[in-house]
Amino acid sequence: MTYILGMLAIAVFAVTGVVAGGRKGMDILTIVILGNVTAIGGGTLRDIILDVNPIYWIADLTYLWVSTGASIAAFFLVPKISRTFRLLEYADGLGLAMFAVLATEKTLLLGFSGPVAVLMGMITGISGGMLRDILTARMPLLFGRELYATPVIVGCSLYVVCHGSVGAGWYDQLFAISVIFAFRAAAIRWGLYYPGWLTYTGNR
Repeated sequence: MTYILGMLAIAVFAVTGVVAGGRKGMDILTIVILGNVTAIGGGTLRDIILDVNPIYWIADLTYLWVSTGASIAAFFLVPKISRTFRLLEYADGLGLAMFAVLATEKTLLLGFSGPVAVLMGMITGISGGMLRDILTARMPLLFGRELYATPVIVGCSLYVVCHGSVGAGWYDQLFAISVIFAFRAAAIRWGLYYPGWLTYTGNR
């Protein structure tokens, strides 16, 4: 189940990279590069920080082929979907949830503590999307008003608790992924964000 979820996460994030670059007049090679950077960027940073060797997509090139295939397929759909920014946000939320939970699990299995696992889940989840947004000259979704990193912290923390109490299992993965995605989707749909007294305005 972990392997399948990893492939799905790669494909979803690759598609968000293509959608983000849809209005930039990019050719297919540039789109594929952008899709791959978006899809494998977060996991690459995770493995570098945790000193995992070889990096996951180098050890298993299937991840790279899935990312490339998803990018090429999405390239031909860009004229139909690139105008829907909400699609990008929801797809990003799904990819964010899957990447974050899988990174949390991997960090725990490598013997690191729960807090480190949650932090690595957050870093992995948001890094690919930030690279995508920076490369396409968009405001990173992380810096938007809606809650972004908070759903990841909540979901990954729940996964750590479940992992410690009942052990690793696919149901724990799906539960944590569902929590993050539902939380993020609600933030997008209803514009959930921190109240003013928890927001730094720079003029205090």
